[in-house]
Amino acid sequence: MPPRTIDRQLDGKGLGIGVVAARFNGYITDQMLKIALKRLSELGVADDDVVVVRTPGAFELPLVARRLADRGDIDAVIAIGAVIRGDTDHYDHIAYAASEGISRAGEITGKPVIFGVLTTDNTEQAVARIGHASEYAESAVEMANTARQIHELP
Repeated sequence: MPPRTIDRQLDGKGLGIGVVAARFNGYITDQMLKIALKRLSELGVADDDVVVVRTPGAFELPLVARRLADRGDIDAVIAIGAVIRGDTDHYDHIAYAASEGISRAGEITGKPVIFGVLTTDNTEQAVARIGHASEYAESAVEMANTARQIHELP
């Protein structure tokens, strides 16, 4: 008998997706949000099945991501932010808090929480990575489907 295999599924029909996006560095995160929402729609996620929440900055993303993941109608969450290195160590604290908190939100809730926070040395690097937001949408749909399939394994 062959092993039971779970393959990548990018069909978003019937999935509830939460998206939390930081307003800080909005010239970047606004574009990322738009790209992620467009890709979710292309993957079949209905607009009515998407919940978008904005936070002041990346530091606040984990709390909202966890609250969204706690909802019964949300299958996965995408956390979007941009932390750009400055002249102080503030960058290190925010980047660490965001990454640890987002990871913990997924572990605690048992739902996929996608890390869509750019952590770059400068604005040019962040701008060059805006398009990755479509991959965050794909990851959310794929992981939500993977979690469902694992749950339904005989």
